[in-house]
Formats: sequence, structure tokens, C-alpha cells
Amino acid sequence: MGERALFLDRDGVINREVGYIVRREDVEFVDGIFSLCKTAKKLGYRLVIATNQAGIARGFYTEADYHALMTWMREEFRREGIVFDGVYHSPYHPEHGVGKYKREHEDRKPGAGMLRRAAHDLGIVLADSVMVGDRCTDVATAHAGGLRQAFLLRGTEDAVCGGTYTTVDSLSEVEAWLVKSSQIGAA
Repeated sequence: MGERALFLDRDGVINREVGYIVRREDVEFVDGIFSLCKTAKKLGYRLVIATNQAGIARGFYTEADYHALMTWMREEFRREGIVFDGVYHSPYHPEHGVGKYKREHEDRKPGAGMLRRAAHDLGIVLADSVMVGDRCTDVATAHAGGLRQAFLLRGTEDAVCGGTYTTVDSLSEVEAWLVKSSQIGAA
């Protein structure tokens, strides 16, 4: 029997969307992210980050810069008692990438490659899992991966996305949904 996961986009969900972020002094965590992660862990969800990092593809920063920032961010979460089970990123962009990064790749959202790799690596059942994103590509990724539920956090993209999803104004709404759906499942 596999496990379920809470998949989180990074920029716009974990930290405020401010463009191509690479410096820790530019990181501002989104209200409610620590509480959401703690609740998800208590409810038995694996925590997984799945993030497109086109800034690498475009040459704005390196993969080493990305990993250094993620190491710092993960440490900030550890201070809150939260450990991520997996962190996946796509450094590719089919149009604006440079060098080896200029290509289409199954990991680049809206593809579900990162979700599938996490399922393989961590024993996750995608059909029992949830995605929180701030763009239609996140919603499309959730659909492509066959996830149970997709949430679109308002604030970054105003477009109407394809498929079924729930739009939320805050991460506390996602947290409340996780709690409620766990209670229903236990009944």
C-alpha cells in the first residue's frame, strides 16, 4: 500500500512570487505554509516540492545557486519541525532556455514527470495525492499525474484553468480541506 503526498509548487505557494528568486534575502514565506505542512504531515501526507525553475534555463542563475537556496529554505522548515520528503525541479525551457536547458522535458510542468519520479522514489499513490499551485500549469500537472485534488492559490495568475480544481485565497483553506477530507475518509 502506497502513501499519499501533498505536492507544493515553490514560487507563489511556499514563498511569495517575486520573479526569478535566487537570494535568501528575497524569500518571504507565504502565510500559512508552515501550518499547512505540519498538518499535512500529521495527517500522513508526504511533503514534496515540484517546481519549474526556468531561471536556470534562461541563465539567470545556476543549478548550484538553486540548490544553495533550497538547502537554506529546507533548513528554515526544519527549524519549524518540518522535513520535506522530496524536492524536484525542472531546469528546462523549450523556447527561452540556453544550451542544454533549451528543450522540452517531461519534468517541466504541465508535464507530470516530477510527480511520477516522486511516486517512484517515495512510494506515493498519485491518485490519493494533492497539488497546491499558483498557476494553471500546476493544475494541468495535477491532472496529467492523475492526482485526487488540485488547488489554485489566487494571486499570481488570474486565468481560468482547464479541468477541475479548487481556487483558494489562502493556504489555510487547503489545510481545512485536508483535515475535513481525512475525517470523512476515517468515518
